[in-house]
Amino acid sequence: MLTLKGKQGSKTVEPENGFTIVDMALKHGVEWGFSCLRGTCSRCRCQVLEGAEHLSEPTDEELDNLGDDEIEEGFRLGCQATIRSAGPVTIVHKPYF
Repeated sequence: MLTLKGKQGSKTVEPENGFTIVDMALKHGVEWGFSCLRGTCSRCRCQVLEGAEHLSEPTDEELDNLGDDEIEEGFRLGCQATIRSAGPVTIVHKPYF
C-alpha cells in the first residue's frame, strides 16, 4: 500500500507501477503542491519515510535540486519519483515553502 500524507490529510491507496508520487496524489485527491512537473521548481518535495526500495532511483533533476544530505534523509521530488514495485510506501509532502 501507498500512504500519501499531504497538506490537508492523508490517504492510503493501491500503488500503480509507472506512476509518480504527484500522479498518485492527484488521482486520489490528496492535496500536493507542484508547479512544473519537470523537477525544477521543487514544490513537490517530499520525504519517503518507508519503502524507498519500491521507488525509482533519484533522477538527474533530483540530484541537481536536492542536496546530498536531503537525498540521504529520504527526500525526493514527487514529480520524479516513480513507483516501480508493490510494497508498503509512506511519503509525506514537505515543500521548502
